[in-house]
Amino acid sequence: MIVEKKIFKLPEFHTSGGQLIKNVRIGWESYGRLNADRSNAILIAHYFSGTSHAAGRYAAGDVYPGYWDALIGPGKAIDTERYFVLSSDTLVNLNARDPQVVTTGPASLDPATGKPYGLSFPLVTIGDFVAVQKALVDHLGIRKLHAVMGPSMGGLQTLAWAVAYPEMMDRIVPVICAGEMDAWLIAWLGLWAAPITADPAWQSGAYAPRAQPLAGLTLALKLITLQANHWLWTDAQYGRAIAEMGASPIAALGTEFKVEAAVAAIAAARAAISDANHLLYLVKANQTFAAGPSGTLADLEKIRAKTLMLYSPEDQVFRAERCRATAAAIARGGAPVEVAEIHGPFGHANGLFAIAPLGERIREFLAREPRL
Repeated sequence: MIVEKKIFKLPEFHTSGGQLIKNVRIGWESYGRLNADRSNAILIAHYFSGTSHAAGRYAAGDVYPGYWDALIGPGKAIDTERYFVLSSDTLVNLNARDPQVVTTGPASLDPATGKPYGLSFPLVTIGDFVAVQKALVDHLGIRKLHAVMGPSMGGLQTLAWAVAYPEMMDRIVPVICAGEMDAWLIAWLGLWAAPITADPAWQSGAYAPRAQPLAGLTLALKLITLQANHWLWTDAQYGRAIAEMGASPIAALGTEFKVEAAVAAIAAARAAISDANHLLYLVKANQTFAAGPSGTLADLEKIRAKTLMLYSPEDQVFRAERCRATAAAIARGGAPVEVAEIHGPFGHANGLFAIAPLGERIREFLAREPRL
């Protein structure tokens, strides 16, 4: 599929913390057609470092399609000949320097000053991401969603949607996520942010647009890349090979192993289109995630949608027992819940790169008639 990036605008938006943001702009894209009664819409929410680009390509020559292209498209599990699929960039999207991303955040110009907001931008929450998506859905005249789904932070948004608007969707598919943040993950998220704030170039968030704290941002993305994957991938892909063929590992202090060079290259490519302050804001939004007012699994008992929860036993971000506890909490509220495992060598990223074998399970779940 060739897809087009569109822009949704809100003249003003009030955050969950009560602060006003003017001239909000987010990018969004869609696949398939909205039917006459607007009842076939599926909302896809993206992961921490992701964008609205869930499927297809912007141009025929693009090397990579959207992250869930294995699932979304004509005849695929999320069949765009049957469903209208939409996805939007979140507020404070990490990829603020990607020309295909439209997002309002610290890197945006404050209309009051004409300069980047920096740390004067209000803190935002997962609930705020959902509120902007809700405004987009309302703008499109969609009163009920066929389903809401997404991986990782997209799964957090899915759960927040189902708690905030329990009658607005028939189904949810939260993938590689959990219904509350535990202390372990909160601490890890803090470590993701730490290299940026330790970089002198960060300047307490007041860096110039062309003078990012690139060293800190790149190191942060190395940490994220490694934790979001698994040793099954690194060991099979790289082993103990040295990056420079024929070099001795003890030839010099700076001699790199192949796995180090690979992770560094991935992180450097991501850093080139990312914004450091946006990463910090995303960390805070995830640390403070709450699907409902209590911030505990009890909030999930408000969910009424049929639920298919997919998780990876090898996940090093959202631990398997936390995912299973989330499914159990939803079931306690009376909603029908199914659980399935995603297996692969990528750990947390199995929810992106190894989800295709679950395609038929997802297809059947989406096609099943809603409960009476």
